[in-house]
Amino acid sequence: MAKVIPFKAVRPTRAIVGLVAARPYQSYTIDERESRMDYNPFSFLHIVNPGYKYDQVITGEERYKLVKNRYLEFKEDGVFVQDEKPSFYVYKIVNRLGQEFNGIIAATSAEDYEKDIIKKHENTIAKREKTFKTYLKTVGFNAEPVLLTYPDNEIISDIIKETQKGYAEFEFTMTYRDTHFLWKIDNAETIAVIQKEFETMNTIYIADGHHRSASSHLLYSDEKANNPNHNGTESYNFFMSYLIPESELVIHEFNRLIRGLNGLSKEEFLIKLDTTYRIENRGVLPYNPSKPHHFSMYLDGEFYSLYLRKTSYEFHTALDKLDAQLLYKTILQPVLGIDDLRNDNRIEYVNGQHEMITIKSSVDSGEFMVGFGMCPTTVNQMKLIADEGLKMPPKSTYILPKLRSGITVYEF
Repeated sequence: MAKVIPFKAVRPTRAIVGLVAARPYQSYTIDERESRMDYNPFSFLHIVNPGYKYDQVITGEERYKLVKNRYLEFKEDGVFVQDEKPSFYVYKIVNRLGQEFNGIIAATSAEDYEKDIIKKHENTIAKREKTFKTYLKTVGFNAEPVLLTYPDNEIISDIIKETQKGYAEFEFTMTYRDTHFLWKIDNAETIAVIQKEFETMNTIYIADGHHRSASSHLLYSDEKANNPNHNGTESYNFFMSYLIPESELVIHEFNRLIRGLNGLSKEEFLIKLDTTYRIENRGVLPYNPSKPHHFSMYLDGEFYSLYLRKTSYEFHTALDKLDAQLLYKTILQPVLGIDDLRNDNRIEYVNGQHEMITIKSSVDSGEFMVGFGMCPTTVNQMKLIADEGLKMPPKSTYILPKLRSGITVYEF
């Protein structure tokens, strides 16, 4: 059963929350980042990029200590204020496409992660886990929730809808035209009902935030081992998450762009693909795949459809049926010689919010030789792969909603 608890969030004041909230640090270009910090003294970017104050690039544990200092300064200046009572936070996002996401920000259990009650579908990199664990331990807070998804639950849904009829603590729109709303639930009876409903769930799933979850678990393991009086209620036992029902999760594909054809000519490349796929030339107009195990390909000014030959590939696991895995096993690895999907600089990824014309433009520019488009992964596929204890290839899913940092902060 899933353990979900309320917590005392540290939050910006209503008047400036829209100025504080920021996308993840790495998602900005250098120019974007500097522009926001030049003109917005309240941006959370000032906390996570403390070297800006001294016009210096600061890394490692020295940076982490300065991050903590900037955070404490924001609290001292009244930019951040901590709630008096442990609460759940109903959080709603409406993006520029009109897609709506409704869920609850809460503290979730590191022990549940360890016991596989919170299930994973992506591999993590040990070095990144350890680095972020050190960061968390030094700064003492987490400001961006992990995105979790749970089976649709009518009781939780009714509570969310009823809460949203009341006064919103926050309501603000970001420059990317997504609007955010936050309501607080601090009523003990309602909190108990929500917790009881989550306790009926044998499994919830990580949608986005695998490294943050893994790092929080490492922190929990270290702190537990070093605390002779550990009792399971300490703040390090939990990490902040945004939990939304499965029906509201939106998954886009990641399409692939490849530099070069591994020494093959266009004709040699197509002949090798013919072993596994039925190939049809679709001309110069953008072409999208229509069903699983069906890819679009852009090569030398033309689009092609690739249909998997039924006798050429066997499905034994849920992972085998995943299109990102299928593309890797039948084309990227054996034909194009790309073994390491994370680190090979011949491959780049374009999330499926961009149309196939982006693939065409990238290949026509000459930087890439071929591009592949695929259908999105489904929530059920993601769950089945996690249930079988398997892991997807990198960049198999581009999941919405994308969360902002600094709206709620969980302190350890």
